[in-house]
Amino acid sequence: MSDCCSPQGYRQIFSERSARADARRYRRRGLGPTSRRIVDILKREGVKDRTLIDVGGGIGAIEIELLKHGLGRAVSVELTPTYEDVARDLLREAGYEDRVERSVMDFAEAGSSIGSADLVVMNRVICCYPDMPRLAGEAADHARGMLVMSFPNRRWWTRLAFSLANLGLRVTRRQFRIFLHTPHLIIATAELHGLRTRLNEPGRVWQVVALERAA
Repeated sequence: MSDCCSPQGYRQIFSERSARADARRYRRRGLGPTSRRIVDILKREGVKDRTLIDVGGGIGAIEIELLKHGLGRAVSVELTPTYEDVARDLLREAGYEDRVERSVMDFAEAGSSIGSADLVVMNRVICCYPDMPRLAGEAADHARGMLVMSFPNRRWWTRLAFSLANLGLRVTRRQFRIFLHTPHLIIATAELHGLRTRLNEPGRVWQVVALERAA
């Protein structure tokens, strides 16, 4: 991992406090717009009795919603341990503790220790990781059926927002940066790993792409 993004830096941004805030928001309002788009895509695809790997899923809201619609089992892979307590509370409340395995690891570096799944999700994750080809390639390799990703569009307003955000991170000496990886290169990377694009929804800020395993 790049020196710009240390484990301490990730924990500063994705803290226990932010996990609790995410859980309160989910309990009150349900999924956010981008997560809902992903869940709707996978529901149309069919999730009954299928398996899922959710990379960087945070509190696990997408997993819970898909389990409600018949998903068989899920594996959550999170880079920091800060979400674990809150995520387990939500699973316990929903009655799905025995159907989700949670792991704390750098998926791009240690993903080989996890088996493949029918479905893989990376929601708003690639922009938090410096080595896009490695992360996107690992996610594609794990998808037996479909990979669904969301990442920022490369528009003038996202470039400006990311530049200002990174300036603030540098000024406050946070060991974390956000990355505006080129969308067509993200998609091309997944396709190099045997997937083909099935859906590409640009969105105003968050682009959602679904790719399926080529025959």
